[in-house]
Parts: sequence; structure tokens; C-alpha cells
Amino acid sequence: MVVSRFSGLGRQMITYLRKGPLTFSPKAGNLCASYNYFSHTLTPRTFSTTTAHEEGNKQVEEISVIFFDNDGEKHVKVPVGKSILEAAHENDIELEGACEGSCACSTCHVIVRDLEYYNKLEDPTDEENDMLDLAFGLTETSRLGCQVIATPELDGICLELPAATRNFAVDKYARAT
Repeated sequence: MVVSRFSGLGRQMITYLRKGPLTFSPKAGNLCASYNYFSHTLTPRTFSTTTAHEEGNKQVEEISVIFFDNDGEKHVKVPVGKSILEAAHENDIELEGACEGSCACSTCHVIVRDLEYYNKLEDPTDEENDMLDLAFGLTETSRLGCQVIATPELDGICLELPAATRNFAVDKYARAT
């Protein structure tokens, strides 16, 4: 950040100095005053990983997703481009995701209730299929929540959460004790 502020400061000083001969003014009477003038007038450049939806400065398209579990159903709005796993976590839905969405476990296993919606999804990758083989209660319409990304075509999708998950790290530890 310090380097970028100084490079920005240098650009502004050169632009300022090209405008005309050097004159002493209250803003630039000496080197310290010049530095303070330029360093405080720099345009801040922030970088953020938040989406425009979270910033509130732009309307982001959302889809409706219905989650079914043992407690009933829960309707949530999911921004387009977000994974089902992320949406579940943001809406306090019990979908584990032990690998944090890296497709290295099967704890975010969901079942698409309607074959029509399942066919709208991209085909699962070989890595996802390998993880799904380890999932509890596997069905023909099973997917990993971390690999299902919200698109406008999926508006109204119904997802069922299996009654249990297999978390081999925890299960192995439980057997060892």
C-alpha cells in the first residue's frame, strides 16, 4: 500500500509540476507542504472481495431456492453466481461443507428434487463424481452444494438435505477414541 501511495503521489506531482512554473503558494510553500497536499488529495483505491449486492450500490439478480430438511422447508433468495453451499451458510441452513467448498468432501451433498432442474445443471466433473461416491444417501439427482452455482434457469429449485453426512475426518476420529 505504501508503494502504491508513493507511485500515485509521484504521478500527481509530475502532473502538477507540468502545468506551469514552480511558484510558492500556501499549498506548496515547501517540500513538506507539497507532500501533505499531494498525499491527502490522492484518490483512494480500495480493493474488496464483496459483491455489489453486499455494497448496496447495484441491483444483483437473485433466484429463489427451497431447502428441505428434517425440520421442514426454508425459502431463501440466492444471488446469481453464488454457490448453494455459500447460500446455505449465509441463511443458517445445516449444510456442513467441511472442505469449505473445495470439492474435497461430500458433506455438502444435496438432492435435487425435480429432474427438470437437475437437467439444467452443468454436468458434474470427475472430481465431484468421486466425492459423490462417498456421500450418504446418494441418488440419481445428487450434487455437491459447493459445485451448484445459482443461475437464472435454477429459479425455484428445490433441494433436499440428506438425513446424515459422512465426514471422514470426524468419523475416523470418533472411531479412534
